[in-house]
Amino acid sequence: MNWEDITFEEVKAAAEKLSGIAHRTPVQTCRTLGESTDSAIFMKCENLQRVGAFKFRGAYNALCRLSREERRHGVLTHSSGNHAQAIALAGRILDIPIRVVMPNDAPIVKRRATEEYGARVIEYDPSKSTREEVSEQIRQKTGATLIPPYDHPHIIAGQGTAALELIEESGPLDLLLVPCGGGGLLSGTAVAAKAMAPGCRVVGVEPEMADDATRSFRTGKLHTVSNPPTIADGTRTPSLGKLTFPLVLRYVDDMVTVSEEAIVEAVRFLYDRARLVVEPSGALGVAALLSNAIKPGAKTGIILSGGNIDRETMIGILSRPGSQYGEE
Repeated sequence: MNWEDITFEEVKAAAEKLSGIAHRTPVQTCRTLGESTDSAIFMKCENLQRVGAFKFRGAYNALCRLSREERRHGVLTHSSGNHAQAIALAGRILDIPIRVVMPNDAPIVKRRATEEYGARVIEYDPSKSTREEVSEQIRQKTGATLIPPYDHPHIIAGQGTAALELIEESGPLDLLLVPCGGGGLLSGTAVAAKAMAPGCRVVGVEPEMADDATRSFRTGKLHTVSNPPTIADGTRTPSLGKLTFPLVLRYVDDMVTVSEEAIVEAVRFLYDRARLVVEPSGALGVAALLSNAIKPGAKTGIILSGGNIDRETMIGILSRPGSQYGEE
């Protein structure tokens, strides 16, 4: 399938596959954030999705479409955590053997959950080889089907169902802020949003220290980054993909970046004011608003993409000096 074939019809088809399987996560408002930005805020809580992240949507949509022969040989993927957990759970539901290539510095909470869902984790050292190289070696030996974290048509369509549900509940939005790593969520969201609310501006948000997609968007040329040292570990992808890059160029209106300090403040703000546990990658949209990286719309949607943050990281964030924001 070419990128041009990833349409809203594919997103709607994915929604049918996911009905009764994925959680229809809540949409939460936030008075404090709305008042500080003079905007009506609608947050899609994918931190409450199965496996704690939006990734389950694309993973299940991709695996449920495999043939009987493909299922017999199993599925292989590479991921630092959320996609790994999503593929592992989808594999358990569909009785498909799963192998996951994971860096040796992946968050412990994500690796443990992946193994508990029944997947076999294959560790590698990112300073010595790439996950794509390791995965290809395993694929050739086993005949497993490779389902990458973001650059796959059914993954992208599945991720777009989060935006479909958000706009169904909130109505047309003026602005939709979306975290961006490899661009699966961003491109799927943009496809859905532009079909449902053509006037909605879709903006991707990245850490300043992992700004490859922003540079790619600005120049029209694919840029890469190597294992950037950002707290938002879900965005440590090397680049946009062959499918997600052209989709981002076609459907996304803008890209912005936020500092590490802004990301930390957003995680703490969501915990203190909205009572939500959100991982740094998932809080990027809120970080963009709090840091004034983007001008809000009258109705602003934010996808909180995940909630898989380890205890030590959250304790460190919450232990910092108090927020400037008052009670919710």
